[in-house]
Amino acid sequence: MEISAEQLAIMLSTIALVIAVGLYAARSIHSAEGFSLNGRSAGAPLVAGTIAGTCVGGGATVGTAQLAFSLGLSAWWFTLGTGIALILMGLFYAGPLRRTALETIPQFLGICYGKPAGVFSSLVSSIGIFFSAVASTLPGLHLIAAVFGVGHGKAALFLVALVAGYVFFGGMKSAGVGGVLKMLILWLSLCFAGIAAWQGLPEVTVNTPLKEGTLSLMSAGAESIAAGLLSLIVGILSTQSYIQAIFSAANPRTAAVGAFTAALIVIPVGLPCSIIGVYMHAAAPDIAPILALPAYLFTHAGVFIGSVAMGGIVLSLVGSIGGLSLGIGTMLSHDVFAPFFAVTREKRLLLLHRLTVLLVMGLAALFALFAIDSEVLVWNYLSMALRGGGIFLPLTAAVFLPGRLSPRRAVASMLLSTAAAAAAIVCKSSIHPLFIGLITSAALILPKLCKKPPKNNGGILS
Repeated sequence: MEISAEQLAIMLSTIALVIAVGLYAARSIHSAEGFSLNGRSAGAPLVAGTIAGTCVGGGATVGTAQLAFSLGLSAWWFTLGTGIALILMGLFYAGPLRRTALETIPQFLGICYGKPAGVFSSLVSSIGIFFSAVASTLPGLHLIAAVFGVGHGKAALFLVALVAGYVFFGGMKSAGVGGVLKMLILWLSLCFAGIAAWQGLPEVTVNTPLKEGTLSLMSAGAESIAAGLLSLIVGILSTQSYIQAIFSAANPRTAAVGAFTAALIVIPVGLPCSIIGVYMHAAAPDIAPILALPAYLFTHAGVFIGSVAMGGIVLSLVGSIGGLSLGIGTMLSHDVFAPFFAVTREKRLLLLHRLTVLLVMGLAALFALFAIDSEVLVWNYLSMALRGGGIFLPLTAAVFLPGRLSPRRAVASMLLSTAAAAAAIVCKSSIHPLFIGLITSAALILPKLCKKPPKNNGGILS
């Protein structure tokens, strides 16, 4: 992929602007809680920016265009489903979780169900979220390699350096401030690019007509869409990276408003990416599908809009990897490493948080190098299934029916449902792994929840 010096300069300037703003915001971070939760003082825009900045990564942009290249407009369901999940988060989960004044989902589950539940959920959630980080790293490697004409190994080093600049020093605050600016740039530039692609469709489809149903939201099939939608909802509601933004809010109402605002930001992003994917299938059917979006922006969208949008795409990947790595790093350092190494001093806790986040970034890049030709959204859906299958129902029970589920049964549900989902993945089951995990979890949990509750439920929210 060839780009001009002018395009490269505009793209790099866009990236540098957002990272510089994030680094400026990082000056006020001097504690572990400030790094991971911004001191629990975030307003709705910062909460929304953090959530949207993490949600809108490789899957929502490059991955959506890649899928639309093959399946059509139904690729939009990825950001539609993400938005629906965030609306549900704002309606039902944000308030109760923020009122606990905790820091991580495993910490919440550990209080409700005991220490084993906290440690196990921390490890399983970390693995699941890690797959999402890989999903955002994959298009980043392809994109950087194509733009700069370097190998994937050098692209990985450059990408990790960008992510480190984005989140390593400022943590949640840098992610939130950078997320707001990144989403503004990305939202506006993709909107213009998507409109141009839609207007150009009649011309490019003269010689390459679209398949019947390509422009239908149901072109992927109702069963596949329903499975993906449920996977997204369950996965997002079970993910530390998004709940961490809820914990960082100044109060429960701010947390809910932040989740709703993030939904309104995220939902439209997938539409122009899907339209561009369809356009490129007709205009350049021989290109690699994963390059459909960057190829369009560099060759069809105009120098300024295309270059700014490409800067936004790179930032979307950087922000998503950074936000997901921050979520994993917070869980591992807070719930696993700090207790194991008896780290209690504030400066050492902050250093441990930062080093763990950096380690996660490096591992995600390394893992992506070994799976360089895999499809982006496959990793996202796999991630949602793994972390949601074992954690979603115990977490929901702890939020809405505290004290009704015994620690032994909750831990058994987490273990067995996660094992069932993992086995389904390994055996390549025809049934979605998330469904197998949820069915296993429900079989263990629902009989207990349906029984008459004890007089004193003693839950954390009671």
